[in-house]
Amino acid sequence: METWPTLAWVLLLSLIADWLKHAQSRDFTVKDIIYLHPSTTPYPGGFKCFTCENAVDNYECNRWAPDFYCPRETRYCFTHHIMNLSGESVAVTKRCVPHEDCSYTGCKESKHEALKICTSCCEGTICNLAVPRNTTDAVFATTSPINNKTERHPPPVTLVVLALCLSWLLIT
Repeated sequence: METWPTLAWVLLLSLIADWLKHAQSRDFTVKDIIYLHPSTTPYPGGFKCFTCENAVDNYECNRWAPDFYCPRETRYCFTHHIMNLSGESVAVTKRCVPHEDCSYTGCKESKHEALKICTSCCEGTICNLAVPRNTTDAVFATTSPINNKTERHPPPVTLVVLALCLSWLLIT
């Protein structure tokens, strides 16, 4: 019996199995996000975040996240990821938040519950695609300075008085 037909079938089946593995991936790509979330905004600076509350894992959160723009008073996408100590997801929460809700980012371990909790914030449309799994991922990532409210302070009184005195001297 010839081995070529058998070998050809084995190679064909392994190729199909490899294709099915990629076709049934449980993660989103940037291409998927662009297709699912068009870029038109209802107001200047409008953005979207993946939004879910206590989803089983990141895939379920992103898969069922409602396609709404964040409220105007928010500016960042927040992600709270709870894992068991072996790294498997227990719960994922994502939402739009104001700056105040991003005061703590990072990871901590809860020894008595055997859980690891990582929190991150990011700025930009659908920037919370992935979940933080370690201190490298659990950061506050911004594209602009955090305090972008430029406050104009009046010049000190001594400078004003000095300027008036110089003006008076030049006039006289």
